[in-house]
Amino acid sequence: MPKKPDLLTQATEVLKMNDRGNYTQPAHNLYPHQWLWDSCFIAIGLRHLDVERAKMELLSLLRGQWHNGMVPNIIFRDDPQYHFDRNLWRSWLNPFAPNDISTTGITQPPMFAEAVVQIGKKLEWPERRLWYRMVYPALLSYHQWLYNERDPHKEGLILLVHPWETGLDNTPPWMDEMHEHLMPLWIRLIEKTRLDRVITLFRRDTKSVHADQRFSTIESLVLMDTQRRLRRKRYDINKILDHSLFAIEDLAFNSIFIRANEHLREIAKSLKEELPPELLERMKKTEQAFEDLWDMYSAQYYSRDFVTHKLLKTPSIATLLPLYAGHIDKSRAEKLLRLIENEHSFGPSYPVPSVPLNSFWFQRKLYWQGPTWVNMNWLIIDGLNRYGFKDHAEALRESTLEMVKKSGFYEYFDPLDASPAGVADFSWTAALVIDLLKR
Repeated sequence: MPKKPDLLTQATEVLKMNDRGNYTQPAHNLYPHQWLWDSCFIAIGLRHLDVERAKMELLSLLRGQWHNGMVPNIIFRDDPQYHFDRNLWRSWLNPFAPNDISTTGITQPPMFAEAVVQIGKKLEWPERRLWYRMVYPALLSYHQWLYNERDPHKEGLILLVHPWETGLDNTPPWMDEMHEHLMPLWIRLIEKTRLDRVITLFRRDTKSVHADQRFSTIESLVLMDTQRRLRRKRYDINKILDHSLFAIEDLAFNSIFIRANEHLREIAKSLKEELPPELLERMKKTEQAFEDLWDMYSAQYYSRDFVTHKLLKTPSIATLLPLYAGHIDKSRAEKLLRLIENEHSFGPSYPVPSVPLNSFWFQRKLYWQGPTWVNMNWLIIDGLNRYGFKDHAEALRESTLEMVKKSGFYEYFDPLDASPAGVADFSWTAALVIDLLKR
């Protein structure tokens, strides 16, 4: 009987399988396009195999950068069979969209700076400087866009207008808001008459993944309706905020943004570039405003409503991402660490679940409402190491690798027994396993 290939070899094969030439698709069938933070995580793993190919992964994202600086969450393939996807978004309605490439009209967590720096670590200084010089203008423009358009009151925190921008599409804080306040009447009628059961039969995602592992048809309809409203306003943020279904200062996004700002400062310093004073001031304001997301009674951070400033006190994996942000004080970091140690919260057999086990929302295989994701573990491991929680970081690294070794390179995993869920041969799972093996 032939010997099974080791984990590194298997991961490498997954990336080869999903390679589209200048970018890597997340997986066959369900995810054929290029996603922003997927490509960033993929580049972090690819740098160990082929640093030039890792660079290309990021540079291909910049094909879709809008003229105002936004990096969209998806760049669509131009194959005829994806005409529906491109037409659904119609990015060309906005004058800032690229002329010859179809994209979405929203963004995703700003992992670009992290991926740039991780690739830079594989390069000697002269090559690293050239690499930084190549991407610096686009990276700077992206961060400036986030402040200009998504922090309109200059309060420091970035607001999002669609759950897809979080990357955690059906994460409980957003779904809680949706079910409480935002569901359009026509969708409520579909829910009441149970017509959603018929609509479910025509969903594309449930042809690849069992319906029990995806968000409900009602939730899917609301997300599509929200996207339609953004398109109708041509992705103009001023028109969107006049009457937006969602306007949330998301905890996960802002945690990642704080770390991205730190990387941007480091890149600028290494290039002997002076960041604009206003941008530096707004970066500082972000770090200060972040502490407004802390709730002293539960000793946790939460997302916040942009308009009312009300904390959305529904815990999720975002609760732990201030560890990755890296700027909170050690005592608060230790409080978050206790949650990872708690077997009834974020510490089951195969952590870290996307929702704590003691949450009303927890379902062990339902997308971002329970399963463990390798990219979230990677972020938390990185944060734990920088806070000096080395043993905890190593334990999480080992359990993550064990989970994948046991079940394969799936999109997400049951946190109780590591059984697979989502699509198979998922690219960022493979890429980040490579990085965890190489560390």
